[in-house]
Amino acid sequence: MRLLITTPTTIVIDEHDVVAVRAEDESGGFGILNGHADFLTALTISVVTWHHADDRQRFCAVRRGVLSVTNGNEVAIATREAILGDDLDRLEQVVLTQIRDALDAERTARTESMQLQMKAIRQIVRYLRPERPRIFGGGS
Repeated sequence: MRLLITTPTTIVIDEHDVVAVRAEDESGGFGILNGHADFLTALTISVVTWHHADDRQRFCAVRRGVLSVTNGNEVAIATREAILGDDLDRLEQVVLTQIRDALDAERTARTESMQLQMKAIRQIVRYLRPERPRIFGGGS
């Protein structure tokens, strides 16, 4: 099988002697062997593992992404970020933690940005809102 892992800026892996791929989506881990049915899924933050015909095993941490299987012999993964590694424990402990922390920081920054935008909109509305005439007691 061919395994192709890409980010928006680079081809991370393009290998043709892959016999098995293991990945993870929201429903859990799954495996792909040669002849697999066409398949499309969204990956979670996880480590993709694959085996070569000569029994070598490789790993790549991915920051989510889309995995597709085409014609039973091509597995393609498109992801924002991919980090290769030879040590599964290190990838799981260090790299995945870094990716998760970066996502948390992005979420926090996005929330703070939205709060600032809402404050700005409220200020603009207050400024543009016409003054209401004040009626002070008394009569005609």
